[in-house]
Amino acid sequence: MKTITEFPHEIEVLDPVFIEMSDGVRLVAKIWKPKGTEQVPAILEYLPYRRSDGTAERDALTHPYFAGHGYAAIRVDMRGSGDSEGVMEGEYLPQEQDDALEVINWITAQPWCSGSVGMIGISWGGFNGLQVAARQPDALKAIVSICSTDDRYADDIHYMGGCLMMDNPWWSSYMFSLNTTPPDPLVAGNKWKEIWLERLRGSGLWISGWLRHQRRDDFWKHGSVCEDFSQIKAAVYAVGGWADGYSNAVFRLLEGLDSPCKVLVGPWAHKYPHFAKPGPAIGFLQECLRWWDYWLKGIETGIMDEPALRAWVQDGVSPQTFYDHRPGRWAATESWQSQQVKSEIWHLNSTGLEPVAQNAQALTLCSPQTVGMAGGRWCAFGLDPDGPGDQRAEAGGSLVFDTPVLEVDFSILGAPELELELESDQPVAMIAAVLSDVMPDGAATRVSYGVLNLTHRDDHEHPTPLTPGKRYRVSLKLNDCGHRFATGHKLRIALSTTYWPVIWPMPEKVTLRIVTGQSTVALPVRHAADLDAGLPEFLPPEGAEPLDVEQLSNPEFENGFQSDLTTGEVTYRLKVDEGEMRHSDHEGWTTASTHEEVYRIHPDDPLSASFDVTWTEEVSRGAWSVATRTRTRMHATKTHFVLKGELEAHCGEDEVYRQTWDEEIPRDLV
Repeated sequence: MKTITEFPHEIEVLDPVFIEMSDGVRLVAKIWKPKGTEQVPAILEYLPYRRSDGTAERDALTHPYFAGHGYAAIRVDMRGSGDSEGVMEGEYLPQEQDDALEVINWITAQPWCSGSVGMIGISWGGFNGLQVAARQPDALKAIVSICSTDDRYADDIHYMGGCLMMDNPWWSSYMFSLNTTPPDPLVAGNKWKEIWLERLRGSGLWISGWLRHQRRDDFWKHGSVCEDFSQIKAAVYAVGGWADGYSNAVFRLLEGLDSPCKVLVGPWAHKYPHFAKPGPAIGFLQECLRWWDYWLKGIETGIMDEPALRAWVQDGVSPQTFYDHRPGRWAATESWQSQQVKSEIWHLNSTGLEPVAQNAQALTLCSPQTVGMAGGRWCAFGLDPDGPGDQRAEAGGSLVFDTPVLEVDFSILGAPELELELESDQPVAMIAAVLSDVMPDGAATRVSYGVLNLTHRDDHEHPTPLTPGKRYRVSLKLNDCGHRFATGHKLRIALSTTYWPVIWPMPEKVTLRIVTGQSTVALPVRHAADLDAGLPEFLPPEGAEPLDVEQLSNPEFENGFQSDLTTGEVTYRLKVDEGEMRHSDHEGWTTASTHEEVYRIHPDDPLSASFDVTWTEEVSRGAWSVATRTRTRMHATKTHFVLKGELEAHCGEDEVYRQTWDEEIPRDLV
């Protein structure tokens, strides 16, 4: 990425800036703006991830770049995070949105603001950009929402296809740890310890609440903008990546929004596209400027004359858990429901995946609990080997359906969808489906996948148990994808009754009977279009100067699976030490963070599944230091999820707070 040091506008930085809410709680912001008295539009990024150290390196690349091109860029610590006061009791709460509206009103009242505001953010910041837009503040004209979702239940870290995701306890454990960190005493002053103790006592163990809502109820509908897309009036630029967990919502937004919408999907994992892996990275900040200039300054940039959808169609390559680059090409359509994409039906026959149905035959499927170990993380960050590996490792525990060797290339763009005829021997069961590109040497690269809790076969709001032995016809939609299958390769559909450690296992070992000849997969086959050839090239990636950080100790990373040959138990362990860093622009503020994740399961016992994560956070300046340790553990019986949490906090050598949690939460057809 090219570093830019000269901009059209000289930049001034205001930090800290205090924004008082109507209830007296003060939020803290950092502002980059053009120097002088010129009124300019504002771009808000509103996050819980600590502007002073958590996102500081990313912010340094992005916000000065916007400021240097004539915008006020505002990075706000949400209530209960970073240096802001208050307590964060959960994600996407009404209070979070109410505060955002007050922040926007505060911004527009500043003498340097022209009155037009945009919001940008990835993940949480992408979520709340959509959610705040649905509240329709007059000043909010446009947003850029990256790696986000419109549906908090069906397409976030909590549940997938009605199945409990392992990212649910993992994400809770991360926020559990982050919420224990204190504000900077140089910012908060003498109130720093009072603010810190209020957080320690009040933020809680979030997964406890999440597990009390195992179906799509009002808890999840709140903040899910898909409930009423018409509430969003601002223009939306929705950005996603195939390697990311959030690859589906961008297409629903394009289809469902009445407001102007553009969609961009690259090969990227969960990062901003100007530095994300796998590449190619693009000049995303320049692309954002074209968007902001058009919607916030009224400058004709041509961005709205281009196709509404631009997606990277990946070539088939050998499976790796990390890619620096994914070869492919950009494709474009004017709308998501494009005439260029046609559904092509393939039949799951006992002889393979074929264009014509054969006689019906019921095949038995009972997977080891360890199928899914080659699935990688649900949400890959692209920084380490966290993607899916060779899918041949899963074949022995799956029903596998291959096409004949392909005689011509073809591409798909969209969501493959299976129609399965099946029956179960248990009232609660799941099925996972993986679409792979099988190389000529037999290696299998995952293209897409999906899972379905079969009690949610009709909807996620009113699940019903299966009747053992009864035959059902169910639909299973896989994740959206863009992929070219090459001549000489094969397509593979692999079905399993487990997908660990992406998905928490069912309460009983399950045997399904899949009826071949009656089951199908519909592939969204895309044909080349004239629009593809006429697409303008993205500019090379650039950003502002990197943050000046002193690395006092090097980061360390260790992960892998281990099988106990005596007991048969399989353990996945991840250890991360982010290293100790001193932030020179915060007067010696020093941070260190470590965590260890341990996932265990026995191939024959779904009730052997367990999760154990410990995080430590340390912040210091000179002789002053604060350290916290959190631990989250989880296992399940046939009827309950069992949670245990631990929190301890120290200031120097003194323990200032300790709390434990011990809860059992009934399973609700999960």
